[in-house]
Amino acid sequence: MSDPLLEKMIDNNKVLDMRQAVFSRAPLSYRVGNSTLHVQTRFVMLVSAVGLVALLVLFLVMPGSRFGSSNLTSDLLGHGEDHSHRHRPWYSGFYNSTYPLSTPVYSDRGYIKYRIAIVSDLDTDSKHPTEKNTWLSYLKKGHLTVSVESQEVSVEWDKDTVTLTSGMAYGGRGMELSELVVFNGHLYAVDDRTGVIYEVDLQGNRVIPWVILTDGSGREKKGFKSEWATVKDETLIVGGLGKEWTTSTGELVNHNPQWVKTITTRGNVEHFDWTKNYEKLREAVGIHFPGYMIHESCVWTETIKSWVFLPRRASTSRYNEVDDEHKGTNIMLMASEGFEEVKVKHIGERLPTHGFSSFKFIPGTKEKLVVALKSEEVKGKVSTYIMAFSVDDGKVLLPETKVGDYKFEGIEFV
Repeated sequence: MSDPLLEKMIDNNKVLDMRQAVFSRAPLSYRVGNSTLHVQTRFVMLVSAVGLVALLVLFLVMPGSRFGSSNLTSDLLGHGEDHSHRHRPWYSGFYNSTYPLSTPVYSDRGYIKYRIAIVSDLDTDSKHPTEKNTWLSYLKKGHLTVSVESQEVSVEWDKDTVTLTSGMAYGGRGMELSELVVFNGHLYAVDDRTGVIYEVDLQGNRVIPWVILTDGSGREKKGFKSEWATVKDETLIVGGLGKEWTTSTGELVNHNPQWVKTITTRGNVEHFDWTKNYEKLREAVGIHFPGYMIHESCVWTETIKSWVFLPRRASTSRYNEVDDEHKGTNIMLMASEGFEEVKVKHIGERLPTHGFSSFKFIPGTKEKLVVALKSEEVKGKVSTYIMAFSVDDGKVLLPETKVGDYKFEGIEFV
């Protein structure tokens, strides 16, 4: 006769032996081809935890723009840089900071030779004389030579001029290119008629449409009248005239030219109202509406953390399209990042019919030397002049020198 207590003890020992066998054995193995896959539960959990922590840290250190807001709001309280680009927006990916696009030539005597290009805005003359539905602009290339030590600047132009063409137009007009800018390793030109931003292919001597900017808040059917472009925080910033849109006799129509556009490397566009900023610029020289100031050039500089403007025209009087031809300026405005402060300087002698249309800091000069274009439009006749000056004291290093009888409105180091 069996003993029930003894049988129960034997059964418990069998269960204990089974548990020890299950929990002391090596992890389960699954054979895949010639390899063995081990299910390491604790290892997988550890890797997952480390990955989660890494993602959390990455999220915390990314700039504020990760939430979709821009640091280029109307009061511009964000942080920014120019071509040095130490901080990279989360959405931009890899940024090509090459500038200028070609390697400069250095001489033993301390001179540096750069490749430059300028582009034309022919207005109604941009219509191709023989090709149907085609508009054109002229690209002129040359060399700028600078001596930083002696502050000497000279320019020589290539003999040939490149003709750029496009079939894109608005209201029968197009290719009225008003600025050149290097952005993300490419050269771009902005059309102040259609709002198109073109990539300029210097090797193929052609333009490629990239982005279309619409007027004002972006909810307009008309193209944005783009006049200037600069780079800040690896973002392309394009601005308009900065003057209220008025009738030919100065009556207010809208504020569309007082908006700016930001474009990422992927072509994402945002629109910002800069009306207050433009008002602060003209108020710095005692101008109030219906007086006006027209801007066709602006460059952001990280070195002094300022927006630098060279206005085309300025007047304390109401706008009049005839009198406006004699309102050229020799003014340089340097605004702090948020436009809290605006400094005023004067560059050389004021010539009433000459006004700034584009400028760039000369590379290698720590943003102390500038090369600029000035345009002249009087009674239907146009001309362009090039000059260079020192930012610190406004000293003219290259007197205004005529480029030609076309209106060139964009200059860049290429």
